[in-house]
Amino acid sequence: MTYLRGQADGNSISLVIHVQPKSSRTRITGLHGDALKLCITAPPVDGKANATVIQFFAKLFKVPKAAVTIASGETSRDKRLVLVGISLAQAEAILQPLLN
Repeated sequence: MTYLRGQADGNSISLVIHVQPKSSRTRITGLHGDALKLCITAPPVDGKANATVIQFFAKLFKVPKAAVTIASGETSRDKRLVLVGISLAQAEAILQPLLN
């Protein structure tokens, strides 16, 4: 899974996503190249899309919103997130059923 990487500390992951704003509902729809494709309902204005992305992954991985940061791509559809408090194995277990 090239979109998902474990960090050296073993307690955080890096996630590469491609965001499609103004969708009918917020959900993971598969892969977009080497990134996880996330459709969101929010428009890409005033940080609403980024807030929705953070909220979605915090809820999905059951971590606080403060544990999800956008490491790169704040103004782009292609983003890299860092999530603290979840291991690579836990993340794979949560994401795999959504991609099948």
